[in-house]
Amino acid sequence: MKYGHSLVIFIFLAVLSADLQGTEISIETLPPVVVETVPRAGNSSVDPSLKEIRVTFSKDMITEKMWSWVMISKDTFPKIVGEIKFLKDKRTCVAPVKLEKGKTYAIWFNSEKYNAFRDTTSKPAIPYLLVFQTRK
Repeated sequence: MKYGHSLVIFIFLAVLSADLQGTEISIETLPPVVVETVPRAGNSSVDPSLKEIRVTFSKDMITEKMWSWVMISKDTFPKIVGEIKFLKDKRTCVAPVKLEKGKTYAIWFNSEKYNAFRDTTSKPAIPYLLVFQTRK
């Protein structure tokens, strides 16, 4: 499935486009998107002593244990060492982690199968892939 996730995102956007025909385009009507991650996507020199990964969305989210930190593989998923939670801002979800030196990590926030990251009107967030690497 070399192009699997790209195809899913394309199909999702096509369906979203069809669903929004005749609908006013606004922040309220569109699904939430990731606006920031810590570490930043594509960073190849992340400090391996980083204690948490954060994802921030464009809208207030349902925060009652509603999230989808999706594993691509066991080898590229960070070790979660505590409780995942939303901050009081209702937009930032935090996972306490233990990272290893010189390793590449990959996490989907929502995916084709898992879409529990949802705004307060229950619209699922657009899937987002975070990939980063720690320093040796």
